[in-house]
Amino acid sequence: MNGTIFDIKECSMHDGPGVRVTVFLKGCPLRCMWCHNPEGLSREPQLMFKENRCCRCGKCRIKCNHDICQRFNRCVYACPNDCLSVSGKMIGDAELAESLLKQKNMLQFINGGVTFSGGEPLLQWEFVCAVIDRISELNIAIQTSGFAESNAYRSVVDKVDFVMQDIKIMNPEKHKLYTGVENSKILDNIDYLKKSGKKFVFRVPLIPDITDTEENLKEISKFVGGHRTELMRYNTFAGVKYPMLGMKYKLSDRESRKDDYTKYFENAVLL
Repeated sequence: MNGTIFDIKECSMHDGPGVRVTVFLKGCPLRCMWCHNPEGLSREPQLMFKENRCCRCGKCRIKCNHDICQRFNRCVYACPNDCLSVSGKMIGDAELAESLLKQKNMLQFINGGVTFSGGEPLLQWEFVCAVIDRISELNIAIQTSGFAESNAYRSVVDKVDFVMQDIKIMNPEKHKLYTGVENSKILDNIDYLKKSGKKFVFRVPLIPDITDTEENLKEISKFVGGHRTELMRYNTFAGVKYPMLGMKYKLSDRESRKDDYTKYFENAVLL
């Protein structure tokens, strides 16, 4: 079975217990206005262009025979200044598993493991399950929005050791406004997670004037109860990659605040 990924990061420190290898899967059904991985939104490979490096030499416009270049009408490999790159690679479950298992001894020695992130990894849940079945001796985690059909969510949750479950906005209308989807599926899946017996943590992105309002944080706190919650500071560099993809970032000129957001929760840490 094939899947599409856009990155694999080694030595990740905040993607689950211990030091992790994080696999970023391409494609996401949400359109969060603050997304800092815009290259993970589309399932299709995308050309990333660093215009500030471009010397207008025109070498990328010369025809080539590289398969990946044909869809973009540019040679990705010709640029002398490395202006061009492709985000997105199709890979088989066996090939990905083999690559991850090469780090088995190291990951087990440091009590780490493999984390599936995105994008939204549940958009490719069958592929994720196929890879997990091949690397089941490793500690497996998933970072997810929870927006998926119940069978997809449960199939993956039942196979992993740890779940990082995002929870962004409790109000359904505001959730749809700022993420593009309603949150009923997410809340239903979280109910399953709470009863699953799996280890998990909630993750709340602190987006100024959107998710970090007193009203929203109090509602989230009531919903999560005493479960461990990680509050994620707003990434002020979230919009950097958008111009490289020909996209526009919608939340410019926002700054991360230094408020004590943990006061709203029984068991929360600020990251």
